[in-house]
Amino acid sequence: MNYTEAVEYIESTPKFTKKNKPENTAELISRLGNPERRMKVIHVAGTNGKGSVCAFLASILTKAGKRTGLFTSPHLVEITERFQIDQVPVSHETFTDAFVRVKREIDAMIGDGFAHPAYFELLFAAGLLMFAEAGVEYLVMETGLGGRLDATNLVEHPIACVLTSISLDHMEYLGDTVAKIAAEKAGIIKEGVPVIYDGRNPESSQVILAQAKKMHAPVWRYDDSMCEILAKTDKSIDFMFDCSYDKTDTARKLRITVPFLAEYQIVNSSLAVMTAQVIAERERDGLAGSSDTAAPRTERPSQGAGADRGEGSSTISDEVIVEGIRTARWQGRMETVLPGVVLDGAHNADGIREFIRTAADVRKRMPVSLLFSAVVEKEYEKMIREICEDMQPEFVVVTQVGGARVVPAETLAEVFRRYTKAPVIARADVEEAFSEALARRGDSMLFCAGSLYLVGELKKLLASGEQTEQGRK
Repeated sequence: MNYTEAVEYIESTPKFTKKNKPENTAELISRLGNPERRMKVIHVAGTNGKGSVCAFLASILTKAGKRTGLFTSPHLVEITERFQIDQVPVSHETFTDAFVRVKREIDAMIGDGFAHPAYFELLFAAGLLMFAEAGVEYLVMETGLGGRLDATNLVEHPIACVLTSISLDHMEYLGDTVAKIAAEKAGIIKEGVPVIYDGRNPESSQVILAQAKKMHAPVWRYDDSMCEILAKTDKSIDFMFDCSYDKTDTARKLRITVPFLAEYQIVNSSLAVMTAQVIAERERDGLAGSSDTAAPRTERPSQGAGADRGEGSSTISDEVIVEGIRTARWQGRMETVLPGVVLDGAHNADGIREFIRTAADVRKRMPVSLLFSAVVEKEYEKMIREICEDMQPEFVVVTQVGGARVVPAETLAEVFRRYTKAPVIARADVEEAFSEALARRGDSMLFCAGSLYLVGELKKLLASGEQTEQGRK
């Protein structure tokens, strides 16, 4: 079996199987030798920001000289984007070899009366195998959907659990209130394992704290008082992060440059900084063992990653943390891909709200324009109304993506025309739409948003080089 055949098989799995009980996935992982037990796993859940936090953490750990695996979803162009080792996607050959071995175990399972793994379950198993056999020391792992029943929750002893912002999304699966969704996400919390979480929402915080208490897990809470914005550009934000425990130790303040223009990345990068500090503390105390040997810790250690405790050492220094954040890259999340052209995959209510906030802030300094698309199950009329009211783009180009989930470009254009007097141009073909937007951009900043499908299509165009020269003009 070659790479193309492997991908075609995986992409076909939703047609003949569905999400299974955790026991089914556990059987597959067991038959593969429980590869997750050979790595130190950092488990990340939440509604928005999971991927960014994972990317920041992977960058920090790689800068620290750790062999680091990164497991995220979805991919934008190639399926191998989901599996990175030291910030490089695995090769087609590595992926295919792992898939063939996983498929062999799946066939044996089916013969023994087990169900075929679903799409994400299959990828999770292949990822664990690839990472373990590559000698990964730290695995930064993003949940797929929810947390409690997610395939990734089969990792029994992570060294840290991170919970990003929680809001209403996937309500048909996770619940119709923030508290219910938080309960599903907080299902990743394990006995005695440190919890680092976004504490800005009282409703989700209450649920997370209750679960952490139940699991005797020490907690680190992020709140906005920990950060002070120092400077902004159209590519980055400088801020001061107060990581001292009692707020009196000025030496524990770090000046951080986050390489994105969106303020929400201050929160995500801060969660990564806090997690890195917790891991560094555990390294010094000799508690950062692999997932099958790490001893649970129920007392809360002092915060501070740079202190010399005389009890061992850690390569995750303050300097490494700051440099890891500064050099982090994350595709399609307020990503500047050409001068004055930004891609953002925001596609749920909270993500769109943050996108609009960023675009409105940029509009104070320069005009903004928009290339937009959305898929059918999203509340695209509400998205469009809020964009027109608060972002106020100079012009809008709409296009269509999503295959069976497509919303025709002209349908989106009609909605935009109800809420804005700015020119609205419909182009069904993504390449034509992007060319139109680039040609009209002028001195405005062009934001491309509304769907990860759109971001993926644009990344393909940019990789081909066809739009690069025009975008620089």
